[in-house]
Amino acid sequence: MLYIIRHGRTDWNDKKKLQGRTDIPLNDEGREMARRARDEYRNVNFDVCYCSPLIRAKETAEILLEGRDIPVITDSRLAEMCFGTYEGIENSFAVPDCPINTFFLAPERYTEPVEGAESIEELFSRTGEFLREIVYPQLDQGKDVLIVGHGAMNCSIVCQVRELPVKDFWSAGIENCRLMTLERASKVRT
Repeated sequence: MLYIIRHGRTDWNDKKKLQGRTDIPLNDEGREMARRARDEYRNVNFDVCYCSPLIRAKETAEILLEGRDIPVITDSRLAEMCFGTYEGIENSFAVPDCPINTFFLAPERYTEPVEGAESIEELFSRTGEFLREIVYPQLDQGKDVLIVGHGAMNCSIVCQVRELPVKDFWSAGIENCRLMTLERASKVRT
């Protein structure tokens, strides 16, 4: 089975600042969320955990799996989507005509990424490669795989596993420290 979880809260989450690749740690609430998730999901089997290299995800994975003999392996393909010059912007929706908002409101129209940002195609390419090279072979062996990541990155995995169109990118509603179970839409992969 494939499981994904988003990191716990950070100070930037609380301030509605766009984090992206900016390496922000968990805050006290985020650590407490991870501890509650550890207790809630303690009986869920995970054979291996793959994690974003960003500190907020690594810290969440370490707390979540504390006391369990489960390897945590970081992979750069699981880092959050890069939002370029808009990383650190506070409450982008309060900024009239802010171009990054297209990604959040109508992802299918986010065809030209903002300056220095990653495109949806680039995000899907790296997470799709990770799924094909790492996750699917382990699922085919009957292993239970956990991915600890981020909002946009996790949504890209959900879309690919469930074979959803980009317009439904945000449909999964990725909450902080809420475990999601993903079943493949089909067994055939190219």
